[in-house]
Amino acid sequence: MNTFIKNSSWLKKLADLLRRAPEDKAQLIDLLHGSFEKNLLDSDALSMLEGVLQVSEMTARDIMIPRSQCYMADIKSPMEDIISLAVDTNHSRFPVFEDSKDEVLGILLAKDLLRYYKDPDSFDLKDMLRPAVFIPESKPLNVLLKDFRSNRNHMAIVVDEYSGVAGLITIEDVLEQIVGEIEDEYDFDESEANILEDKSGLFRIKAVTEISDINEHFGTNFPDTDFDTIGGLVLSHLGKLPEIGEEFKIGELSITVTRSDRRRIHALLVEKIEIGRIS
Repeated sequence: MNTFIKNSSWLKKLADLLRRAPEDKAQLIDLLHGSFEKNLLDSDALSMLEGVLQVSEMTARDIMIPRSQCYMADIKSPMEDIISLAVDTNHSRFPVFEDSKDEVLGILLAKDLLRYYKDPDSFDLKDMLRPAVFIPESKPLNVLLKDFRSNRNHMAIVVDEYSGVAGLITIEDVLEQIVGEIEDEYDFDESEANILEDKSGLFRIKAVTEISDINEHFGTNFPDTDFDTIGGLVLSHLGKLPEIGEEFKIGELSITVTRSDRRRIHALLVEKIEIGRIS
């Protein structure tokens, strides 16, 4: 509790301030900042309260993990491949599809794979799947968080207007908007361009940047049939989720991962090199 409040009477003092009845969100934020300046809230508390307000204005589209960066299991794959996927990514849940990633059959919990080792001959992957929850891209995050809590779901499949899979979102993704995440010098402001050149001549690139934009900017010719974004290209090239600081080359680009978490890549540092494709 010491990291969240400065003293035991902060709630009463904050309530006193809120009796001023702010007329809009801007005034409410000003009041919260005033409370911080008067030591009624610490920086963590202020950040979380601002996160709550922000979540009320965001939708699933704003924070979903894009389809190109989603780890999904093909139900027709050998069990050894599916188990390797769970081990290599360290994820606890996977959408499982059949024939196409738009045809999601359900959600596989990694812990249910233990049943395979107990009795591989009678193991049926379809029987292990939990029902998948499908939501539109326009679903408000505050409503989604309430649904996650009431239905005890931890993952939802985000679909576009044509009912195709656009990405996925977890309860952790929503909560991160409130509690925040560790930032570094390579973080982007949401209003910034997807490709930015820094003082050293290298390029800071958001992982959601489309392949077509990468090709246009760097003069490359990466295909975009199997993935739409540079993050998807990196995942396909490496076959795993890279660690922060990991360096590698794809074609004419030298790439360093500058920000990622256990679910997706966020940002990359890229340099154009003239040595041809390196795999």
